[in-house]
Amino acid sequence: MTRIFVPCDASALAVGADAVAAALAKALPEATIIRNGSRGLTWLEPMVEIETPAGRVAYGPVAASDVPGLVDAGLIDGAAHPLCRGPTEEIPFLKRQTRLTFARCGIVDPLSLADYCAHGGYRGLERAVGIGPDETVEAVVHSGLRGRGGAGFPTGIKWRTVRQAEGQTKYIVCNADEGDSGTFADRMIMEGDPFVVIEGMTIAGIATGATQGYLYIRSEYPHAIATMKAAIAIARVAGYLGPDVAGSGFAFDIAVRIGAGAYVCGEETALLESIEGRRGTVRAKPPLPAHKGLFGCPTVINNIISLASVPVILDKGGDFYRDFGLGRSRGTMPIQLAGNLRHGGLFEVAFGITLGALVEEIGGGTISGRPVRAVQVGGPLGAYFPPSLFDTPFDYEAFAARDGLIGHGGIVVFDDTVDMAHQARFAMEFCAIESCGKCTPCRIGSTRGVEVIDRIRRNQDRDKNLALIDELCTTMKLGSLCALGGFTPYPVQSAIRHFGEDFGVAGQGRG
Repeated sequence: MTRIFVPCDASALAVGADAVAAALAKALPEATIIRNGSRGLTWLEPMVEIETPAGRVAYGPVAASDVPGLVDAGLIDGAAHPLCRGPTEEIPFLKRQTRLTFARCGIVDPLSLADYCAHGGYRGLERAVGIGPDETVEAVVHSGLRGRGGAGFPTGIKWRTVRQAEGQTKYIVCNADEGDSGTFADRMIMEGDPFVVIEGMTIAGIATGATQGYLYIRSEYPHAIATMKAAIAIARVAGYLGPDVAGSGFAFDIAVRIGAGAYVCGEETALLESIEGRRGTVRAKPPLPAHKGLFGCPTVINNIISLASVPVILDKGGDFYRDFGLGRSRGTMPIQLAGNLRHGGLFEVAFGITLGALVEEIGGGTISGRPVRAVQVGGPLGAYFPPSLFDTPFDYEAFAARDGLIGHGGIVVFDDTVDMAHQARFAMEFCAIESCGKCTPCRIGSTRGVEVIDRIRRNQDRDKNLALIDELCTTMKLGSLCALGGFTPYPVQSAIRHFGEDFGVAGQGRG
């Protein structure tokens, strides 16, 4: 029986995937319709794939009204059609990727445990059980995996700290509060390959001595929440969660907690406050969560992509993973391409590819056809880079050397119609709205920042106010309790530095 794959990912649902699936089921009742995750080629969604003896053939973007014509043209055999993209794996956007973390996403039925295991699932857990907690921790240390949530802290060092911390009760907290502009990797992995998240959290639990995990998901992801809850229930019934994980003698279980729309709860200590039932405000550090975290116990807090990268590390070994990458940035990064871009989507590749290659070659330039003027990397708190910095390798240290950050791997592209003074104002306004209010530099500094930028835009004492905004940014960088206030200066200062014309700075052209 022919199998037809239609994504159930939110990006595909938003452009009519359910209607396409229904039309295919009606037109081809003899075929099996499988709702897979997205491959990450968002400009081709809904992307329908037909399983043929030679492999899958892709069509897209497909609308429900296209189905009769596709069927008449020989869709069931992978025949030619204006919407045919050829063999899926040969599509250039996919072919250039190195998919380790997202290896199964878009390939498997997200809620089929059998499908997951048939594609290498739970081999990492099996090895972790075999080598024991200490060697599991050291394998992650050796891999060079760093936090994919933005800070870039070595994952294995965090695990080792929690493992060595005193206390009978320890926790694993998975941060899936994906709030950065232009990011969707967390959502994609939860909707397309939820068992890899469960496996990664379980390995972390066994490695550190934690028996309970919490998966914190933003409320704006209803499909991801439903998929993760269903996958957790399936894993529990199958014995992969509970008092005796896969017969290993280790206990570990997972509970889902849902956020309430606060951007600041992406910060690890505010997230802990939220899980504990309090308002999401940032905690002062020390103590670090690894020593005193959730409910006062040693806690591993990792981004979901960090944890989803662990199974392949344990399966194939730390050496395999660290062979990819550049400098201290090892492995692969799922980069999310968004904004004014012809080919937006998720592109997983080893660290080291240049920003220019991502924007111009992979992304295909602007969809408007106008020149690229600015690229923001790292969410709403990331720096703006002009094309003159497109030779920057995608690497933690390379971006830091140019006063930028890669954050969660989101890239948002703007063409030459963008007003960079407006973008700088937005950064301060965003911080003012989303601040938890606990520290003065963030709470008051961002509000004053909006006012100062407004005066600059009105040409009111411009030189004095430009000096004032620079001083204010320094105060926010050095005095804020967390990255919300501490990183807001990045987009503001980079906009002024590289796009001074928009602020009335003499002698600076458009970036």
